[in-house]
Amino acid sequence: MDWIYGIHAVQTMLKSAPQRVRELHVQRGRQDDRLQKIHKLAEQHGIALQWATVKQLDGKAEGRHQGVMALCSPGETYDEGFLLKLAEEKGQDAFFLILDGVTDPHNLGACLRSADGAGVHAVIVPKDNSVGLTPVVTKVACGAAETMPLVMVTNLTRTLEKLQRQGAWVVGTAGEAEQFIYDLDLTGPIVLVMGAEGQGMRQLTRKQCDFLAKLPMVGEVSSLNVSVATGICLFEVVRQRRAKA
Repeated sequence: MDWIYGIHAVQTMLKSAPQRVRELHVQRGRQDDRLQKIHKLAEQHGIALQWATVKQLDGKAEGRHQGVMALCSPGETYDEGFLLKLAEEKGQDAFFLILDGVTDPHNLGACLRSADGAGVHAVIVPKDNSVGLTPVVTKVACGAAETMPLVMVTNLTRTLEKLQRQGAWVVGTAGEAEQFIYDLDLTGPIVLVMGAEGQGMRQLTRKQCDFLAKLPMVGEVSSLNVSVATGICLFEVVRQRRAKA
């Protein structure tokens, strides 16, 4: 069981996966409009409220709880079989994000949020080198952890090969790439690969990419936070697809 906290995260959980909520703790005496919406959702799904003091909530949360916390069963993750079926269904519109070695929960949560906003069909991570759906990930994702499928695969290179056989183009990001992300045609079925900060993609992952691309850095810093870079690259795909439509 994991604690989910924060008004937006708890509200999204109650809307999208109320069956996962085992307990709902609300700050005693707090009556603002946003919490009233949570009260109504809980009532609709037959979930009893448990009143708590600020001190009690502070003792359970790892961050800002905004007066509400939910104890939830673990979030669902998906396997390669689900992914390949999804890729077949989406065809030329397929749009996937791979995070190779992104282990910071804040970065994963932010990437899930950006992926949801950009219309990505699933986020893919290696089982042996990922943080998974922790409470911090869920909090930072602001509801996207409940709506964006997270696929965990055993062999990332093999998964990329299978997606390529189904027609997807794999675009990896690397600082030493010779072309910018804006120079590529990203309107077809795309798998965007982002590596961990500092290390980047693993060598086997890099070799499997059809193209390598980078962002133009014109200031003094040499790179961006991985979640920021991910958002920029994802929405370049969105921009190109909208322009072509």
